[in-house]
Amino acid sequence: MRLFCFFGTIKTMEIIRATVLGFCFGVRRAVELAEKALTENSGKNVYSLGPLIHNELVLNELSSKGLLIVNENEIEKIENGSIVIIRAHGVEPSVEKKLVEKNCRIINATCPRVTASQKMVSKYNSRKDFIILTGDKNHGEVISIAGYAGNNFILVQNLEEAENLNFTENNDFNFILMSQTTFCVNEFEKIKNCLEKKCKNLTVLNTICPATKERQDSLIDLCSKVDGVLIIGGKNSANTKRLYELAQENYTKAAFVQSAQEIPEQFYTFEKVGITAGASTPDQLITEVEATLHGEKL
Repeated sequence: MRLFCFFGTIKTMEIIRATVLGFCFGVRRAVELAEKALTENSGKNVYSLGPLIHNELVLNELSSKGLLIVNENEIEKIENGSIVIIRAHGVEPSVEKKLVEKNCRIINATCPRVTASQKMVSKYNSRKDFIILTGDKNHGEVISIAGYAGNNFILVQNLEEAENLNFTENNDFNFILMSQTTFCVNEFEKIKNCLEKKCKNLTVLNTICPATKERQDSLIDLCSKVDGVLIIGGKNSANTKRLYELAQENYTKAAFVQSAQEIPEQFYTFEKVGITAGASTPDQLITEVEATLHGEKL
């Protein structure tokens, strides 16, 4: 336990967890499906098509149990009839078709909310509506959803891109605005307000996962109570990165750490430290960070 002396009085560091943090339903489901597949198919090759989730610790643990990770552009490396897990972010229909052609046994670990977005895009594409999706262009979920769209589709990554759009030639379309499930709630609202002025027939479908908003709201509340906040998660996790950016926007000392070893020394001098974590951060890692702050070893 770390102790601090303030004018002769010994005080302990207070650590406050965000009310919502760590694994979301979709990520937990994907990990459980992978662990079940590995247990039930001992001795057989079990593949994940791309990283199952965005957390290196979890991926390393699953790899140690036998999970093989193959990129979507390397399907030829997968033997015919293999067991293949579709990751939480989903895949394009063309990719899934290739797996079917290879007679693979597919375990679909796509987050149900991502699946819902895929179905929506497919429906609106069949109606020839113009689909606008907010999100990160290199994110697996965005790539998978875009695979269900036709030519009348555009990705908007931020407000600046929305402001630069010109729909003069195709303003007779019915426009559908959707979002990556882990997109920033505030940024989506700004983009929506901008596009409502540009598109006369705009239907807004807020497909941001409630778990994303809950984490962001919980963090904002946490920032007002502490001297600094540790955001725990993988560096390639989009939703964790947004939590970090949100903490910075709220004028709180913030640090983005992947493990307890990365905690900045400055945080050990704070009287109150807040902890939050992305949707792909396991409970074990959160516990380790908290214990390290307390000077404990697990």
